[in-house]
Amino acid sequence: MRARLWLLLAAQLAALHGSLALVQTPASLMVQTNQTVMLSCKINTSPSNTRIYWLRLRQALSASSHYEFLAYWESTRKTVHGKEVDKEKLTVLGNSPQNVLKLQSVKPADSGVYFCMIIGMPNLIFGTGTQLSVVDVLPTSPQPTQKTSPKKKVCRSPKPVTRERLSCAPLITGLLVAGVLILLVSLGVAIHLRCFTSDQRICFLVSRYKNIG
Repeated sequence: MRARLWLLLAAQLAALHGSLALVQTPASLMVQTNQTVMLSCKINTSPSNTRIYWLRLRQALSASSHYEFLAYWESTRKTVHGKEVDKEKLTVLGNSPQNVLKLQSVKPADSGVYFCMIIGMPNLIFGTGTQLSVVDVLPTSPQPTQKTSPKKKVCRSPKPVTRERLSCAPLITGLLVAGVLILLVSLGVAIHLRCFTSDQRICFLVSRYKNIG
């Protein structure tokens, strides 16, 4: 129990000086299932022959959480794996000052915070850490909704009267006047004829009356 608390305390001290000594990239990563992941760790201050260890923290840092030793690279035996670590899945490439942890065919169970670590004098020095999230389907970013602006009402001016319509108006007026004149003349002729016929009848009756007398 004391050893676990001491290890957690060492991890907290990493925030003070580990970020300068060990720099990990990327800081966070989200990938789909069965992808290959490459995590990098670079030593800035320690000797170039320092051995780099890789650990994983599955849970948030607390009294109940614990680090899992994954592997380190050794020039004679290449990658040295921890217990219950899939050797075909996990590989450490290269040595200090640049070290890479390669994970193949990752699963959601591989999610967690991965730390590189070196054994300093007298403390353990941790890297900045890489948050790895493995999901079956990557989340899609929501697309911004486009606001539809209300349509503006367009006031249309009345259509101008064309010249063709204006040119037809005098012709129609002339035809109407001519029709009225013709009607008046016809009416006058009819009245005149009627009066002339009446006068002839009167004259005929007068002459006949004279003959009889």
